[in-house]
Amino acid sequence: MKKKLLILIGIILLSSCIGREQKDYAYSDIDIEIVRYDKLIYEATAMNSFLALQKMNIKHPQATKILIEEILDLGAVNSDRVNDQLCAYYSDTLLIKLMEDALAKYKDLSPIEEQLTHGFRKLKEELPAIVVPKVYAQISALNQSVVIGNKLLGFSIDKYMGKDYPIYRKFYYKYQRESMKPENIVPDCFMYYLIGQYPFKWKRDHRSLFDIIIHRGKIAWTIEKIFNEDMSGKFSLGYSKEEVEWCKKNYKDIVGWMIDNQYMTSTNPMLIRSYILNTQPLTFRGKQMPSFFGIWLGMQIVNKYMETHKECTIKDLFDNSNLATEFDTNNLI
Repeated sequence: MKKKLLILIGIILLSSCIGREQKDYAYSDIDIEIVRYDKLIYEATAMNSFLALQKMNIKHPQATKILIEEILDLGAVNSDRVNDQLCAYYSDTLLIKLMEDALAKYKDLSPIEEQLTHGFRKLKEELPAIVVPKVYAQISALNQSVVIGNKLLGFSIDKYMGKDYPIYRKFYYKYQRESMKPENIVPDCFMYYLIGQYPFKWKRDHRSLFDIIIHRGKIAWTIEKIFNEDMSGKFSLGYSKEEVEWCKKNYKDIVGWMIDNQYMTSTNPMLIRSYILNTQPLTFRGKQMPSFFGIWLGMQIVNKYMETHKECTIKDLFDNSNLATEFDTNNLI
C-alpha cells in the first residue's frame, strides 16, 4: 500500500512538472530582438548616409512614418524634401551630442531584450489573444519616450539617459528627470503597450478621476504582477524607497482629503492629469507628492481587490470595464 501511494504521488508530481514545462514551452518562441533603428537615424542624419535613409524607408516604413509625421511633425513621409528636413532637424550640435551619448550608453540592449522577452511571455500566458509587437529603439530628439503602432513598439534611448544627464538639466525640471532613468524603459514599454491594447472607455458616467485611477491601476498592477514585483511602484512607476514609504505613510490621509474635496468624482481634466501624469507635482501638507500618485493609489486598490478575488485572472480584470463601480469611494480608507 505504501509503495502504491509513493507511485501515485510520483505520478502527480511528474504531471505537475510536465504541465508547467508545456506552459513555458508554449511561449518559448517569443524572443524579443530590438531593431537598432536608432543607429540608422544617426547614420542617416549626423553621417549624412543616403544608404541609411533608404533602409529607414524600405526596411522600416512604419517606424519612419511615425517618426517623421507624428513625432517630429515634418510633414508627409513621401514629401520630396523630407530627407533634407530630417537631416536639418538632427543637425543641431546639441542633438548630435545627445545621439552620440545615447548610442554609447546603449551599445548593448540585450538586458532590455531579456526583460521584454520575459514580460511578453508572461503576458501572453495571461492574455493569449494579444499580439506581441516588433520592438525597435529610436532617437526621438527628446520627444516621445515610447510610441505604439500597428504591431509595433518603439522606445527612445535619448529619453532614458539618467536623471543627472547634463543636457536634461537644460530642458527638464527635477521631477520630470526622475522618470528618465534606464530602468524605466521596460515598465514604460509595457505601460504604453497595455494602454494601447486596453484604452480607457470614455462614457458619460465613466470618466471621473476615480474611474481613470482604477483603469491605470489595473495596468500598473499587471506590470508588477508579470515581473513578480511587490506592488510598491518601484518597478512600474520608478519610485524610490523614500517615495514608496511616503505614499504608504500618507495614503489614508490623502484618500480622506480627496474624498472630502470630492476629487474622486471630479471630471476636471487638469485635476485628472495632475494625479495621472508627470506634471507639476501636487503638494500635501507642505510636501510634494510623488508623480503618478493616482496610478499608485489605483494599483493599491486593485491589489486589495485581487487579494480578495483569488479566482479573478488578469484577463477577467481587463474585461471588467466597470470595476470602479464595485467600490464605494467613500469607504476606501
